[in-house]
Amino acid sequence: MTHPTSTRSVCVYCGSRPGADPAYAQAATTLGTALAGESWRLVYGAGDVGLMGLVARAAQEAGGETFGVIPTHLLDLEVGKRDLTRFIVTENMHERKKVMFMNSDAVVVLPGGAGTLDEFFEILTWAQLGLHDKPIVLVNTGGFWDPLVALVDHVIDQGFAAPSLKDFITVADTPDAVMTTLRTRLA
Repeated sequence: MTHPTSTRSVCVYCGSRPGADPAYAQAATTLGTALAGESWRLVYGAGDVGLMGLVARAAQEAGGETFGVIPTHLLDLEVGKRDLTRFIVTENMHERKKVMFMNSDAVVVLPGGAGTLDEFFEILTWAQLGLHDKPIVLVNTGGFWDPLVALVDHVIDQGFAAPSLKDFITVADTPDAVMTTLRTRLA
């Protein structure tokens, strides 16, 4: 399912913290700038903290459209970024994830914590079940997602998923590689 307008939208899942390695912040900034450079709209969790804030500010500074979705209970904690092109407040996390997914053509996953993992596994599960065919790209900055990829391999090796599960995931080491993948998949 694609967004009904001609503008492509890329959902970015990422941490509400900057992480320990400055390379994560650089990847978020580079990705936000690159999305705007393609005239693709950033869809994200509407926070102004951590990698979320960095990717959004970079997209804005490069002239890109931003579409943020935040649940009421996180407005203060994640410092809801109200100067976005669109700023939507939902009642809960489930609604947030649904609105983000429905308004995007692809999903990119920067480093993050439990929330990012939750979002990734939900979108991966939906792909496995045939509910969507949107690209899912892991930004593997400094090998951050190597343990996750190993876990997916383990799940497959132990018979809990078909080898085709990995076909739903593209691992890209850099934001440039992410953009190459998206240009191909969203053409």
